[in-house]
Amino acid sequence: MSARSKARKRALDILYEADMRQLEPLDVLATQTNRRASEGEPELNSYVTDLVQGVIANQERIDELLSTYSLGWSLDRMPAVDRSILRLSTYEVLYRDDIPDTVAISEAVALAQDLSTDESSSFVNGLLARLSEVKPRLGIEPVVVSD
Repeated sequence: MSARSKARKRALDILYEADMRQLEPLDVLATQTNRRASEGEPELNSYVTDLVQGVIANQERIDELLSTYSLGWSLDRMPAVDRSILRLSTYEVLYRDDIPDTVAISEAVALAQDLSTDESSSFVNGLLARLSEVKPRLGIEPVVVSD
């Protein structure tokens, strides 16, 4: 598993925990960071922080788009893990030009296959493909990434 794939999974874990426990994702991220430091574990990959912060900064727009394009499914009706996967991957598809859409979608589908229902991977794939298709018309400015 690549470093970015592991970072996506860790970011997903943080977003999911925050959603399920009704906590602020940045607080969950800080708790994870502090725990790792106190236990002498390696620091989180910086991409974990980038993803969590990016989702939080754009969550209102991300949720609006997910609600608009997920025909027949409100965010509240979605399984919590699907909701977290979709928020994470929508951020990558719409706001991160350094990640090819196909990679972000493929990674999201893999997470859904591993962590959610049998139908979730098809749902995630279809919704993200639609967002990728309409992306040029949404007027979203991608984040500037410096290496």
